[in-house]
Amino acid sequence: MTNAKIIAPAMVYIKGEEMTRYVMELILDKWIRPHLDISAWEFYDLSAKHRDDTQDQVLKDVIDAGNRVRSIFKEPTITPTQDQLEHLGIKKAWGSPNGAIRRGWNGVTISRDTIMVDGLELGYKRPVFFERQAIGGEYGGGFAKVGRGKSVTTFYPEDGSAPIAVDERELTHKDNVVVTYHNPLDSVKDLAHHFFSRCLASDITPYVTTKKTVFKWQEEFWQRMKDVFDKEYKEQFKAKGLLDNCGGDLQHLISDAAEMKLIQWTDGGFGMACHNYDGDMLTDELSQVHRSPGFISSALIGVREDGKDIAEFEASHGTVADMEAARLAGKETSLNPLGLVFALKEAINHSAKTSASGNKEELEKFTNSLWNAMCKIMVGGKGTRDVAGAKGSTTEEFIDLVAAEL
Repeated sequence: MTNAKIIAPAMVYIKGEEMTRYVMELILDKWIRPHLDISAWEFYDLSAKHRDDTQDQVLKDVIDAGNRVRSIFKEPTITPTQDQLEHLGIKKAWGSPNGAIRRGWNGVTISRDTIMVDGLELGYKRPVFFERQAIGGEYGGGFAKVGRGKSVTTFYPEDGSAPIAVDERELTHKDNVVVTYHNPLDSVKDLAHHFFSRCLASDITPYVTTKKTVFKWQEEFWQRMKDVFDKEYKEQFKAKGLLDNCGGDLQHLISDAAEMKLIQWTDGGFGMACHNYDGDMLTDELSQVHRSPGFISSALIGVREDGKDIAEFEASHGTVADMEAARLAGKETSLNPLGLVFALKEAINHSAKTSASGNKEELEKFTNSLWNAMCKIMVGGKGTRDVAGAKGSTTEEFIDLVAAEL
């Protein structure tokens, strides 16, 4: 590594809060700024306090910047509860920014995969890929608490043609909650191409997971995935032998069965594509089998109006609030930043691909050096305590060890 800094192209950097924000400030100061010129990065503070101070204008600014720059790194953020309003000194419990971000960037999928570290024994021996439909489902549901009566759901076409009755039912119970939500189907083709192409490139056997035996409306998700697979990928997967152990074809897994397979198939080497909610729940299980959420990646892939991709990378875990409370109380902490740094590495590499700066090879060399230095310390017995045990490094000691290695 020479003394000359590598010029990093434009990237959107979203600041979060609590322990992960503290750790990322250390990482930027000791691992990134000494080696990269990041003056082209655009920083946005998406903490609950700053969202409140700006009446959530900062969230709109983030969405605009992501559409323009296309490469984004995001620190974990919180969605404040009513109990946190007074503690944080904010006037309103702003909703989760993730839904707005996913809609604003025309989210297609959230890729959540196992992070593999050479020399470190984790839950799966080979990578496991997950594709989670990024928008739709229960997360965007509208609801109302109602009593006895009739509930009618009607769709009114944009073109002014005749309305379509979606559902009508008599409610005979005294207390009810009526919920409506939808699942977009026009993004399934893009999700399928993203999933199958990266499975093929990494020798991963793909599966599609739904609960279509009960939720009949999920059948079309499976059919669209299968159509793309049969027309454009099946023969390539067969030629590589990746369908030999699943009947020679793309297989569907009921989500209940998928839960069991995640525990049984610890050799890895498989992937699952799911609806939004199933993907959320199943990747929580994936993280537990693979040791912790800190060893699972998370990337939101969207499509801009001109067809170019937008990619946001973040750690799949939260802000680690309990450790932040310990730090503020003056106690030692030991946070493993693997998930955060994996996301930062991927975001930097993506920014190199989408820019015309010509620094792609230099940047990838740096991010690989950073990742290798961190893994070397982790595997060498001086990692954080979740890996190295009670004798492991504190948060700050680990940061300094990797800085010295770099």
